[in-house]
Amino acid sequence: MMTHDYKRNLTTAMLAALNSLTGKVIAECMPKHRHQEWLEFLKRINRETPKSLEWHIICGKDRTHKHAVVQEWLSKHPRFHFHFVPTSSSWLNMVERYFRDITENHIRRGVFHSVNELERTILEAVERHHEAPRPYIWTAKATDILAKVIRARASLNAPGISRDPN
Repeated sequence: MMTHDYKRNLTTAMLAALNSLTGKVIAECMPKHRHQEWLEFLKRINRETPKSLEWHIICGKDRTHKHAVVQEWLSKHPRFHFHFVPTSSSWLNMVERYFRDITENHIRRGVFHSVNELERTILEAVERHHEAPRPYIWTAKATDILAKVIRARASLNAPGISRDPN
């Protein structure tokens, strides 16, 4: 929960690529999340994985992922394919589940005196995950998910519901 005096201290940008078949993760902490860092991360994936593998990357519609420099690099690396999830649909991206687990199990109740300490904790969690990686498996039925989406849409479109925050 965030209050009016919430202050975001000791932050890092965690970038991660999750192999949905094996559960293995390539992860990195960076001081910022701009197109430059995103591109460096893509280059790392390119270096560290077999060239025969195609990469289907699920990501948000953030400008970082769509920057012209990134698009130019992608045009020269056809094994990388971006798929953008709709706004407010991060639950469709399995790496977001991984981020949630890191947050819940390693960060949320931690006390960190420096960004280095925070990053060390995150990267140690990644290493522990690699000791016994497991893929994330959907347990919900597609029909149940679609029913929830339909109910949510009906609720949002109900008369008297205003989308204007003013």
